[in-house]
Amino acid sequence: MATLKTMALQLEELERELQALGLWQTESPTLKQLSSREPFSVDILTPQQWLQWIFIPKMGALIEANHGLPSGFEVTPYFEQVWQQQPGYANVLTILQRIDQESHK
Repeated sequence: MATLKTMALQLEELERELQALGLWQTESPTLKQLSSREPFSVDILTPQQWLQWIFIPKMGALIEANHGLPSGFEVTPYFEQVWQQQPGYANVLTILQRIDQESHK
């Protein structure tokens, strides 16, 4: 099972990398945009928006509440597919791979 501390550090690193790439937004999408039922909110949000406004906050909330984290998930394949023409996002993909790996512990 992933440790809360390790996952928190990975999420912080992910946030810093998104900011460094200029992918971090200052304004939140609307509540309607955040309520998509599609995987990765593909019908409404960009991949980086999903990371910033859905994934990081939900994982962070679980960590803060000291709840168990989801186990055995894989988000990296989706991002490898949608960002295959974005070589500048390689560090984000590496961080996501580590998050996936941590979820399998």
